[in-house]
Amino acid sequence: MYGLKTESSFDAAHFLTDYHGKCENLHGHRWRVVAYLEQAELQAEGSYKDMVVDFGEFKGALRALTEAFDHSFVVEEGSLAPETMACLEREGFTLSVVPFRTTAENLARYFFQCLADQGLPVSQVDVYETPNNCAVYRHDC
Repeated sequence: MYGLKTESSFDAAHFLTDYHGKCENLHGHRWRVVAYLEQAELQAEGSYKDMVVDFGEFKGALRALTEAFDHSFVVEEGSLAPETMACLEREGFTLSVVPFRTTAENLARYFFQCLADQGLPVSQVDVYETPNNCAVYRHDC
């Protein structure tokens, strides 16, 4: 099995709905996203011969995904009152509205699915909330 690994990071705020603890309050992280590609065989021809994929393509795909969240407030769709959302938008805050609870686990699955949708042979994505704590989403063949 051949594999590649790259990482990217972004700074963003979030909170957890229906959670009782410190994370129910608005707070931020320097999120670190580590993605892994895996494939049984290397490409056989063309400019990517003897590669899984081009590192530049892989890095660019992950960075584009993380840049979309950088310096934003990641909000679960429907978790804030419409008036609150309108006020934040009026004040010029950058909101990244997602259709899932903003846990590291769900973000790992989100990044995994986005990379897979681009045709990359993604096998695992790790999302670190802190230097010592990460959530993992992987596809077991």
